[in-house]
Amino acid sequence: MKKKLNCVLLVDDDKGTNFINQMIIKKAGIAEHIQTVLNGKEALDFITNKGEFENAGDVFPQPMLTLLDINMPVMDGWEFLEAYHALEEYQKGKIIIIMLTTSLNPDDKTRADDISEVSDFKSKPLSLETIDDIMKTHFPDFL
Repeated sequence: MKKKLNCVLLVDDDKGTNFINQMIIKKAGIAEHIQTVLNGKEALDFITNKGEFENAGDVFPQPMLTLLDINMPVMDGWEFLEAYHALEEYQKGKIIIIMLTTSLNPDDKTRADDISEVSDFKSKPLSLETIDDIMKTHFPDFL
């Protein structure tokens, strides 16, 4: 039996997309816990145990993988990355951040490539093949 990631964080303002992505991740069997949030602000709160997630660190481990959408209200993916970059190293942990988006704008891919915290750029919809690729590329010890 393969090792599972302790936690996967899904950051997308579309609840339907989050639900489908949860089902795909569950089917792939790669995670102990899947947390969904609707924007970058909630994602930062989850990672840093603030706001509604103040005591989440006692229950849920810091995510090993974050799938981040670009276009969201409150705090979009770019704003999240800027705020995440400013966090202390101990708060960042070793999270692999994958941009998962419907954006076809090549400038978004180029911009993501220039951000050191972004490990990969994938197109929606999430699939088992995409999960397999992410695991092989970023978590080979978990296969």
